[in-house]
Amino acid sequence: MVVLDGTIVSVALPSIQADLGYSPSGLAWVVNAYLVPFGGLLLLAGRVGDLAGRKRVFVTGLVLFTAASLLCGAATTPGLLLAARFLQGVGGAVTSAVTLGMVTALFPEPRERARAIGVYSFVQSAGGSTGLLAGGALTQALDWHWIFLVNLPVGVVASVLAVRMLRDDRRPGPGGRTDVLGSLLVTSALTLGVYAIVGTADHGWGSAHTLGSVGGALALFAGFAVRQARAADPLLPPRVLRSRRTAGALAAQALMVAGMFGFQFLTVLYLREVLHLDQVGTGLGVFPVSVVIGALSLTAAPRLIGRFGPERVLVPALVLIAAGLALLGRVPAHGAYATDVLPALFPLGTGFALAMPSLATLAMSTAAPGDSGIASGLFNTAQQVGAVFGLAVLSTLASSRTAGLLDGGGATDEALAGGYRLAFRVGTLFVLGALAVAVTVLRRRPADTAAERQEALVSECSHAR
Repeated sequence: MVVLDGTIVSVALPSIQADLGYSPSGLAWVVNAYLVPFGGLLLLAGRVGDLAGRKRVFVTGLVLFTAASLLCGAATTPGLLLAARFLQGVGGAVTSAVTLGMVTALFPEPRERARAIGVYSFVQSAGGSTGLLAGGALTQALDWHWIFLVNLPVGVVASVLAVRMLRDDRRPGPGGRTDVLGSLLVTSALTLGVYAIVGTADHGWGSAHTLGSVGGALALFAGFAVRQARAADPLLPPRVLRSRRTAGALAAQALMVAGMFGFQFLTVLYLREVLHLDQVGTGLGVFPVSVVIGALSLTAAPRLIGRFGPERVLVPALVLIAAGLALLGRVPAHGAYATDVLPALFPLGTGFALAMPSLATLAMSTAAPGDSGIASGLFNTAQQVGAVFGLAVLSTLASSRTAGLLDGGGATDEALAGGYRLAFRVGTLFVLGALAVAVTVLRRRPADTAAERQEALVSECSHAR
C-alpha cells in the first residue's frame, strides 16, 4: 500500500490539477510533499524501531498513513491535500523503515529468510506497477479522490492483523537512548537533500537554490558523521557501515533503483505521449514487469539465492536490467508496443526479481538483531534517495533533450522519443555502475563462506535448543 501510493498519484495528476487548480510547479508538490518526509525520516524511524520496538513503530506508522489517506481523499483545497500528503509521507516512512528488519527477525534461517525477502521484493514491485494501473482505472471510472480512499480498508485490516499477529519485540529495560542531536542532523540532511533533488525540475541543477540546498545537506551530513563518532548511543552505529557487504549493497541498491524508477515513469510517458495509449492501456503496458517479478520473486529467486548465494545471483540480474534499459534506449517515434517496448520488459522484470532480494539479503546479512531496524531504514533510505535522484536526473535530461530537438525544428513525437532515448541510456549507465559495485565490492570471498557456515550452525543449534 505504501509503495503503491508513490506511483498511483502520477496517473491522476491531470485530474487533480483540473479539480483543485494547481499551477504546474504546485502540482509537482503533490508528489514531492510525499517524497520529502518519506526520504528524510526513514533512518530515524528505523533506529526508533530498534529501541522502542519494531511492532509498535510499524503499527503507529500504518495508522498515521491510513488516517492521512482519508484526509487526502477528503481534500477540497490545494493546501489541505499537500498537508495530508506530507502526513502520508511521514506515516509511510515510519512503516517502511522497520518492515525489512521485521522480516529478517521473523525468519532467521537463511533459506526461509530468502523466501521471505522474495515475497517482500514482490510486494514492493507489485505495489509500484499496480499503482500505475489502479490510478488510471480509479480516476477514469470514479474520480481522483478514490486513489487515496482505496487505502482505508487495506490500512484498517493490516493494522488489526499487525496488532494481533506480530510479536512484541520491545527491549526489556531501558534498551538505549535515541541520539536526539544526531536524529535532528540526519533527518534535516536527508530532508534537505531530497528537497534539493526534487526541486531541480523547477530551479535547475546549477541554480543557487539547488547548490545552496545541496551544500546545506552536505554540511549537515558532516555534522552528523562527527556526532556519530562521538555519541555514546549513536543513531547510526559506525559498525553498521563498516561491513563491506552492507555498504556495497546500499550503494548498488541506490544506483539500480535510480535506473529502474526512472524507467517506470519514463515508460509511462512514452506510452502516453508517443504511442498515445489511454490511462488503462498505459497501466497494462507496464504490468508485464510485475507479472514477471511476481512469478520469479516467489519461486526462482529464493532457490537461486539459497543455492548460489546473493552475490552470484546479483551480477547476472544487473546485466539483465542493463540490457532491458539499453533496449528501451532505442525506442522510435513511430514505434509499436509489441516490438519496441514489450521485449525490454522481460529482462527488466527478471533482473529486478533476482536483484532486489539479493541486495536485501546482502544488506541485512551482517546486521546484529539490535541493529536490524537501522539496517532496514538504511536500505529503504538508499532506495528512496536513488529513486528521487534517478527520476530527477532522467526526467531533466529527457526534458532538456526534447526542448533542444523542438527548438531545432523537430516534430513533437520525434523530439519526445529523442528525450526518452537519452534518459533510458543514462539509466543504463546507473545500472552498470551498480554492476561495477557488485563485481568489485560485493564479490564472494572465502571469508564470506566461512561466516555463512557459522551462521547456519548457530541457527541449527538454536532450533535444536
